[in-house]
Amino acid sequence: MYMGIAVVSFAAYFLNVFLGAVTNSPILGDIPEMLVLVVSTLFFVIAILKREAEAKAEVS
Repeated sequence: MYMGIAVVSFAAYFLNVFLGAVTNSPILGDIPEMLVLVVSTLFFVIAILKREAEAKAEVS
């Protein structure tokens, strides 16, 4: 679930950057773009930490 949210939010960030490069008019401004990237990064880190904890639990 967390990885899915990270992928979707990063796709939104990438789409914004791509459209900004193509049309010279990004959909989101600087601050909302930064917030989307931060949200994507946080959910990615949460997903990785959860998977690591699950892997450790399997080994023990």
